Amino acid sequence: MDYIGKSVIRKESYDKVTGKAKYTHDFIEAGTLQAKMLISPYAHANIVSIDFSEAWKISGVRAILGDEPFPLVGEEIKDRSPIAYKRVRYFGEPVAVVVADTLLNAKKAIDAIKVTYELLPVVLSPREAFQNNSTLVHENLASYEKPEHVFPVPNTNIAHLNKIRKGNIQKGFAESDVVAEFTIAFNPSDHAAMETRCSIAEIRPDGTIIFTTSSQAPFAIKNLMKWYFGIEPGKVIVNTPLVGGGYGGKATVQLEIIAYLASKAVGGERVKLFNTREEDMVTSSVHIGLDATVKLGATKDGVLKAAEIQFLFDGGAYSDKSIDISRAGAVDCTGPYRIEHIWCNSYCMYTNKPFAGAYRGYSHSEVLFAFERTMDVLAEKLYMDPLELRYKNAILPGDTTPTQVVLTSSTVGNVPICIEKLKALMKWDEGQIIQIDERKVRVKGVSCIWKNSTFDPNATSGVIVTFNTDGSVNLLSGVVEIGTGTKTVLAQIFADQMKMDIEKVHVKMLVNTQSTPEHWKTVGSRGTFMAGRAVINAVNNIKRELKERASFILRVQAEELEVGYHKVYLLENPNVNIAIKDIAYGYTFPNGETIWGQIIASGNYTQTNVTYLDPETGKGNPGPEWAVGAQGIEVELDLIDYTYRIIKAYTVADIGRVLNEKGALGQIMGAMSMGIAFGGRETFVFDEYGRILNPQLRTYRPLRFGEEPEFIVEFVETPDVSAPYGARAAGEHGLLGMPAALGNCLSKGLGVQLNSLPLIPELLWRAKQGVQR
Repeated sequence: MDYIGKSVIRKESYDKVTGKAKYTHDFIEAGTLQAKMLISPYAHANIVSIDFSEAWKISGVRAILGDEPFPLVGEEIKDRSPIAYKRVRYFGEPVAVVVADTLLNAKKAIDAIKVTYELLPVVLSPREAFQNNSTLVHENLASYEKPEHVFPVPNTNIAHLNKIRKGNIQKGFAESDVVAEFTIAFNPSDHAAMETRCSIAEIRPDGTIIFTTSSQAPFAIKNLMKWYFGIEPGKVIVNTPLVGGGYGGKATVQLEIIAYLASKAVGGERVKLFNTREEDMVTSSVHIGLDATVKLGATKDGVLKAAEIQFLFDGGAYSDKSIDISRAGAVDCTGPYRIEHIWCNSYCMYTNKPFAGAYRGYSHSEVLFAFERTMDVLAEKLYMDPLELRYKNAILPGDTTPTQVVLTSSTVGNVPICIEKLKALMKWDEGQIIQIDERKVRVKGVSCIWKNSTFDPNATSGVIVTFNTDGSVNLLSGVVEIGTGTKTVLAQIFADQMKMDIEKVHVKMLVNTQSTPEHWKTVGSRGTFMAGRAVINAVNNIKRELKERASFILRVQAEELEVGYHKVYLLENPNVNIAIKDIAYGYTFPNGETIWGQIIASGNYTQTNVTYLDPETGKGNPGPEWAVGAQGIEVELDLIDYTYRIIKAYTVADIGRVLNEKGALGQIMGAMSMGIAFGGRETFVFDEYGRILNPQLRTYRPLRFGEEPEFIVEFVETPDVSAPYGARAAGEHGLLGMPAALGNCLSKGLGVQLNSLPLIPELLWRAKQGVQR
């Protein structure tokens, strides 16, 4: 009954492959009203007037919301009206909401609303926003409510600044023989989850608000409703069923707020708000953009001495989660390298683009594209093999991170071994460029990766376990099943700890915040770490209770007993035992007398030793551990028409102990596919007015079936002693280095340094020909 490391089939797999799985939009209840949003066709404009008169004439219209001041919302700064008031700041921003008896009538009413706009200058990039004479996206930034650890700069477009100051940057460059500086930039893009966002809200007569929503953060909704509207968390119940992919985008709380306001407008009746694909791509949170400059100094033999970095994150029109994203980028501003002197300013900038939400990797794939591209530029200036440069400078136990955490073998994985394994897998010594014919070459590119999880210091996770009369258990956790298979891994941990059949571990997939213990948020690759620790704590409580009961029945000391194989047995003589099913629900004597009752156990875990960062130096511990790895890409590049085909993609990841082999492989490969699409395909195209020109999957191009390369994945297992079975994070890491590896690969093949994403043939041609956009 050893399930750890095995390929256990996911608990929800049957429902998913048969189509029986229910997602938020599948919950259909008679009498539910339908809401529809009118969104702005402009990126920056004053709302001169809104005329609802014709909309009210549409049959079945119950309420129209808009043209009124709602309480401001925003996870870090309250800077956003849920429905725009007096001004719109991004293309796609909700301007009005209609609630009607049918979706068709709601849509008719939306089409009948007349809005007059006065166009304003648009801010189209974070670098433009950073200029002193730039148009201000928020003139009243100083007046917005915010927590203490957020630092906006009034009268600018800077929503927040994080500083990293380690060592002495002037000394570092003075000790450097070679300096390489490189600037990159790319636009926001979409999460492209299969399920679009959906939220249903209802207000009961007693004031209880009930949500059913596709969210990665149901417990955060409760807390934010308190901050936004003063509603006590106990009066908010959030149901989250299976979520059809989130990739961070469903950690943002947006539709829930609008659905609540819509329900309130119709006397608390149940209201559903559902994004079409086009709406999901422009009106809800997007994948953040970045403009970055990295300057590296090294000795002539390739020892890194200094890193001076500026990040301008494109937070969009409202700060929301982008403030924390820019903080996460600062924390791991370098790759996994030993650098004594680091200076970094990480800015969250306001622009007139859709506001940013979390995206798989939480700033790390973006930051690593900037840093790892600069590493290749430095290698070229040093006339040094780029993989050798990385190996020479790989961070090790005893070194310190940019936030001055002293690393141990537990808190950081083994970067050198990852590089060695990647080198062998890619047959690197055969050459980085191989000529195929007169017009085609085969090229290899690499990058290294690392990531910590910048959670709140008080982030917590809990589980509840109840027993059934047959000795099976029900496992309840607030982790949202978003496709990662985390709840199956929790069942594996429980079954392994109890030495019981995993089929006897029943996992509740639906999260209900009233009956399910809290898990802070299902983000940051922290589900297994935190909820797994909670499961182990619950098992310890269960074993103690079972041993106490069995010791009474068997007339032995509790410390002489062990639990396993559906029994509690005497260690020195396992034939002396009692079945768990006979005591877990109480024990009945032959005469019918019954004692005890159902065992109900709980376990919880809160991260320890995690701190806030010092605002002037960035010093602090951002999370429990760093997972590291090395990645590579091999392409066939046509030097005539600049098309290319990715042949192979490689990942060597140190994820500690592999808990579910095929599950881990699936997570890594899926993330690699996302990273390749981010690097080579996906982007929003904006016109000069800030409008998105490709808000459909016809024109927005993720990888299609059959376009994937061969994925080659290997694991290194350096355990994190604080994690369940030593397991490190894995869900995001396959994505992190793919854009950088692709950029390094194509730059080498073309003989020019590529500095933008996505790396489409036109961009390659422009770079090679020196043609500006």
